Amino acid sequence: MLSIIQAAGWPIWPLIACSILALAIVIERFISLKSSKVIPPRLLEEVIGVTRKGIPAADVIAQLEKNSALGKVLASGLRAVNTEPQISEEDLRASMENVGRQVAHKLEHYLSALGTIASAAPLMGLFGTVVGMIEIFGSQAPGSSGGGNPAQLAHGISIALYNTAFGLIVAIPSLIFWRYFRGRVDEYLLVLEVDADRLARHIKSLRK
Repeated sequence: MLSIIQAAGWPIWPLIACSILALAIVIERFISLKSSKVIPPRLLEEVIGVTRKGIPAADVIAQLEKNSALGKVLASGLRAVNTEPQISEEDLRASMENVGRQVAHKLEHYLSALGTIASAAPLMGLFGTVVGMIEIFGSQAPGSSGGGNPAQLAHGISIALYNTAFGLIVAIPSLIFWRYFRGRVDEYLLVLEVDADRLARHIKSLRK
């Protein structure tokens, strides 16, 4: 591996940095986007069951808020009812939507960086290719010190090809994981929206 890096020249170092950053983001997103941390199973049913006897106390709501992303959204609705028992359904939904936007932003954390790496890595590889081509033509130029040195020619070709290949190696997995996490976040946001709507309708039914 070290010999490949040496053969690829200095343009490969930014690509190596991008690959390390992309790997760190992928690992962090896998941990942060676990279902248990975003939408724990049966959490909504538990909340609905508890609220049939009345809106829980503030300490219970605070505990729910720390449970997960879904818990944070549901807790915002319960807290709004606790603060203003006669709150309208529109204001209740608006309260949960505001917190939902914050949750959505947190779920999308680092995804833009991963998408940028997926887009920029091929261009960085292309830059390395251009550097290699400049070295090739420079070594073949009339009057150059290389004088058509085959070793210098081979070095330029190595820089060009290794950087192109490494740029694609970084970009392809980054793009795959970006699309995967993007789809996962969209699925979570849909569940959050549906569950928040169910809680709002449940609270409305309790007032009848």
